[in-house]
Amino acid sequence: MKALVYQAAGKRAVEDRPRPVIQAPGDAIVRMTKTTICGTDLHILKGDVATCKPGRILGHEGVGVIEEVGSGVTAFHAGDHVLISCISSCGKCEYCRRGMFSHCTTGGWILGNEIDGTQAEYVRTPHADTSLYPLPPGADEEAIVMLSDILPTGFECGVLNGRVSPGSSVAIVGSGPIGLAALLTAQLYSPAEIIMIDLDDNRLHVARQFGATHTVNSADGKAADTVMALTSGRGVDTAIEAVGVPATFLLCEAIVGAGGTIANVGVHGVKVDLHLESLWSRNITITTRLVDTVTTPMLLKTVQSRKIDARRLITHRFKMDQIMEAYDVFGQAVESRALKVVIAFG
Repeated sequence: MKALVYQAAGKRAVEDRPRPVIQAPGDAIVRMTKTTICGTDLHILKGDVATCKPGRILGHEGVGVIEEVGSGVTAFHAGDHVLISCISSCGKCEYCRRGMFSHCTTGGWILGNEIDGTQAEYVRTPHADTSLYPLPPGADEEAIVMLSDILPTGFECGVLNGRVSPGSSVAIVGSGPIGLAALLTAQLYSPAEIIMIDLDDNRLHVARQFGATHTVNSADGKAADTVMALTSGRGVDTAIEAVGVPATFLLCEAIVGAGGTIANVGVHGVKVDLHLESLWSRNITITTRLVDTVTTPMLLKTVQSRKIDARRLITHRFKMDQIMEAYDVFGQAVESRALKVVIAFG
C-alpha cells in the first residue's frame, strides 16, 4: 500500500508498505477513504515531537470502511463506515475512567506518532470499540473528517478549558484551522465578543465570515494595545493560544483580563516565558490540554444537524497520489491560502 512516511527532520516520502494486520483482539483494520493533514504533522516534520520516530507513517485523522476486526471487537463489523478518532482509548484504565482519553495507558495520541497512522491506504486502529465512531447514513465524509481532531481540539482545549460563557469576551490568537475551529465552536456559548488575531489578512477575512466580531492583524506589534482598546482597557475573559510559538503565548498573557483564563491549544516546541510578575495578583487561570475527544459524539450530532458547517474549513482537495503536493500546499498556507486539505483514496 502507499503511505506518507516521516523519514527525518524535514524529510518525508511516499513509500510502499505492507498492509497492517490485526495484532490484538481489540484492533480493526480500516480501509481509508478520506484523510487530512494536521499542523501537528508539520511539527513532527520539524523534529518537534520526540515520540515520533523516523519511519513512521503519519496521520491521525480520517474516515474509512472497516476491512477486518479482531476477536474482541463487538461494536463494529467489516463493511462499517467509521470516523477514526485521533485519540485511541481503552475505556478501562484509570485515565479513561476520568475522561482523560489522551492519557490512556495503552492508547492516547498514538496514531501517526507511536504507531503507524492514517495517511495510508489502510490503518490499524487499536481499541476499536472505543476509538471509532459509526458514520450516520448519508454522512458528508469531508465534513466528518474535521471531527477526527480539529473540532474537538478547538472545542475542548480552547472553548471548554477557556470557560467561554454567554456574554463573555474571547480572543483567539491564531486564525489557522484550530483557531477557526475554536471560533466555530465558541459560538455555541454565545460570547459577546470574539476577537481573532493573526498575521495573515486572508485568514482574518475568513474569520469574519465565520463569525468573528473583530479581527486584528498583529504584524505591527500593537495587537495587545488594540485588544485592550476594544475591551475598554479590561482585557478579555478568555485568551485562546492556537499557534504554539512563544510570541503568541506572550500575547495571550498581555491581553487576558483580571479573573480571565489563558487556554493553550498550540503545540510548543520551545520554552515560553511566564510573566508572573504581572499576572500573580490578577486571578488568572492557565490551562493546558491534549484533546480527549470526549465531545466527539456531541459534535458529530451538531455537524450532522448543520449547527456547525465543518466543510467551511476545507480549502483544498487532493488524491492520495498527490499527497506530497498536499503537504507543500498546507505547509505554505500564507501563499496557498490553505486551511484544511482533504486527501481522498481511490
